[in-house]
Amino acid sequence: MAAQIEKYWIRQKSTTVVLILVAGSGLLFGAVHYRHRTPPIPTLEVKSGEFLDTVQLRGEITAIRSVTISAPAKVGDLQILKIAADGTQVKPGDPVVEFDKTKTEQQLAQYRSSLKYATADIEQERAKARLTEEQDLTTVLKAGYDLQSNKLDAGKQEIVSKIEGAEAQLKVKDGEQALREAEQKLKSDREASQASIQGKIEARGKAEFDVQQAKKALSKMVLRAPVAGMISLIPVWHPDGMSPFKPGDHAWSGAPLAEIPESSSLRVAMRVDETERGRLALKQPVTIHLDAIPDRQFGGVIEEISTIATEDFSAGWPIPRNFHVRVDMNESDSRLKPGMTAQLSVIVERVANAVVIPVQASFQKQERTLVYVWTGSKFIEQTIEVGRRSGDRVLIAQGLRPGDRIALEEPVGKGR
Repeated sequence: MAAQIEKYWIRQKSTTVVLILVAGSGLLFGAVHYRHRTPPIPTLEVKSGEFLDTVQLRGEITAIRSVTISAPAKVGDLQILKIAADGTQVKPGDPVVEFDKTKTEQQLAQYRSSLKYATADIEQERAKARLTEEQDLTTVLKAGYDLQSNKLDAGKQEIVSKIEGAEAQLKVKDGEQALREAEQKLKSDREASQASIQGKIEARGKAEFDVQQAKKALSKMVLRAPVAGMISLIPVWHPDGMSPFKPGDHAWSGAPLAEIPESSSLRVAMRVDETERGRLALKQPVTIHLDAIPDRQFGGVIEEISTIATEDFSAGWPIPRNFHVRVDMNESDSRLKPGMTAQLSVIVERVANAVVIPVQASFQKQERTLVYVWTGSKFIEQTIEVGRRSGDRVLIAQGLRPGDRIALEEPVGKGR
């Protein structure tokens, strides 16, 4: 009996020991698992790498050289029937703008009719002048004949009475006067005919000029591309604001309608303040991102930085003074055109083997800059010293090491 009791207690003791060992193992596993649990919020492992100190700028595509297509001058009313869409690729001779030519064609028909009548008037006036001259010559000839006849009669004074002789002398004087009057009338009629004919010739010249002007205006009713390229419509002032011309609009003489920029002359222009200018230098490489062409980026270099600040009237009031910067693009694209906005990134310095974190992983608290480091079971606050910032990256001078895992958002009530 005693032996059975002893065996029972031995079995119970072994079972207890096993249970204790199992429980202890569970507690140990739980403790280890707790110390290496998954962070409750997104984290990032700190790594060593190259820090790029960049300047972010915003600019606009401009063309140094371009061909402007303007409304013709001195052609009367210009109503646009058709105009190429912005961004249209054209070849030399392709139509860009077409104006309504109905009124010009009507004017040309009227001017041609006027020219025809003016030419007929000249011939009619010349015929009339010839008839008048023939009549005047006949009168002059007759007056000369009568004068000679009267002189012959006056030469008979010796054989006729004094009365008849006196009468003959009077007839001679009358004949002379009649001849003078006939000759004067011939001269006057000639001058009048010449003046009238010259007036008709001038009227025909005016009609010919009007015809030529109408023909020239008609030839300008279609404006064609002088070179190949992409059409860029030019915004102009309208009562409802700045906008390009569209079909149905009336354009004034010389109004700029569109331009075809030379693709090789496209540049990025921008204005920068004094602080940014101090960090830029000629020949610095630039990375260019265009809002209108998001599927690729372009390279370029800084080719011009103005030495004198000028007023930037596009920046609002108060008008600031800043500097012009021009960037030459190393690459081209058929989609490029003036007016496109560009985001530019200029690398001003490279720091090798740097500890870099995203801006969103740093936090401000009581005038301190800190990060939240994950220890395996919780986040702890770690004060850091920021060397510099560039865009969305922060260079850490002190406070973090490669391999540390930090929170990407503030762990308020989450694992702290």
